[in-house]
Amino acid sequence: MLNVIQAADSRLFLTIFRNHRNSPLSKTARQISRSADGWLYCLLAPLIILFKPDQVNEFVLLATIGFVIERLIYFVLKNSFKRRRPPRLLEGIESLIIAADEFSLPSGHTSAAFFFVTFLCAGISLVFLPLYLWAIAVGFSRVILGVHFPGDIVAGAAIGSMLALLLIQTV
Repeated sequence: MLNVIQAADSRLFLTIFRNHRNSPLSKTARQISRSADGWLYCLLAPLIILFKPDQVNEFVLLATIGFVIERLIYFVLKNSFKRRRPPRLLEGIESLIIAADEFSLPSGHTSAAFFFVTFLCAGISLVFLPLYLWAIAVGFSRVILGVHFPGDIVAGAAIGSMLALLLIQTV
């Protein structure tokens, strides 16, 4: 069963990667991917102050704990599954960027982006709902850049979203 899933994931990866690696979209993908490197998440505290001034301490603490848990889950899963990245698994594939680590499942960029957006939407305000387009673009950019399979993106999105929803329920 895992071989069937891997084969389907590889076919989808190859379709996306080959259609976009030499397109102008690949330059945009680099920028979108960089936007999820972590610095953007520093905006969470000012947004909490702006939208939840009565609960600043509680929400900033919750967001901080959430990002720490998200990173731990990401690290443990990535080093447990040890799924090799597309260039190491598929012949003739060369990624457009150098990945920060060896393994691909789950996508840490996608997990953090979905945690951030879900935390904002579920905990702060639905005004942030359009940011899901950014989170989706982050995941898609990682496939275009050749460092993740689509399944890695789905796993990262699920992990980040579920964690944020679980934490928000504690408030």
